[in-house]
Amino acid sequence: MVSPAIALAFLPLLVTLIIRYRYYLVLFYRAVLVRVIQDCLTGLSREERAFQYVLTHATPGDPDSILDTFDYWCSKIEFISNIGPKKGKVLDKLLKETNPLTVLELGTHCGYSTVRIARSLPIGARLYSVEMDERNALVAEKIIRLAGFDDDTVELIVSPSDEVIPKLREEYGVERLDFVFMDHWKRCYLPDLQLLEGSGLLGEGTVILADNVIFPGAPNFLRHVKRSGLYEYRVHRATLEYIRGIRDGMAELIYLGAK
Repeated sequence: MVSPAIALAFLPLLVTLIIRYRYYLVLFYRAVLVRVIQDCLTGLSREERAFQYVLTHATPGDPDSILDTFDYWCSKIEFISNIGPKKGKVLDKLLKETNPLTVLELGTHCGYSTVRIARSLPIGARLYSVEMDERNALVAEKIIRLAGFDDDTVELIVSPSDEVIPKLREEYGVERLDFVFMDHWKRCYLPDLQLLEGSGLLGEGTVILADNVIFPGAPNFLRHVKRSGLYEYRVHRATLEYIRGIRDGMAELIYLGAK
């Protein structure tokens, strides 16, 4: 057994670690423990629980109401790693500035960012949103339609991103992408960016916005962006959505054209 004296000696270290990593402990509790407990109690996925809340508390056909309700659920009830309202303003600003007609979203998840993008698009624009998880895609489809967006505005593609990107021109008729939003598996950021570079779908001035490049992080992606010479880029510093105290960032790239 550990003597009380030894245990007491380690107490200041334990307190220091708890204070230093308190936000990560909060994230673990909200994102992991609460999710496991609620999954067992309800028999529903976290995304399905979020949809039920949005369905009963938001105004159908009102994207702003859908997003506000989602934000409340994610900040007060259960954590979901949406882009959130603060980083969402960066996305909103870029969409307003670029006024894109053809947008690709990699990582629909449960449809939050899809609705956020779609509400900012000009008339006649089209958003292709890619989600590989079928269960999440079912939730996203309901959220997108609840917000009032039809297939002519948002096309949801249920498939891995590395299978979709090479087919965008031939199967979906995409000639050029004006805007790309990346918020899927971080390990996919670099290979998917390289697929896009080789696809011929990026044109001079195409904007790519990648979330969570600081936490959980996408170091290989950022390293490629810096070394390739293909982009003007900046990182918008922020905190992790719905959790204060954890530093994060979004990488904004502007494609300069193939060398």
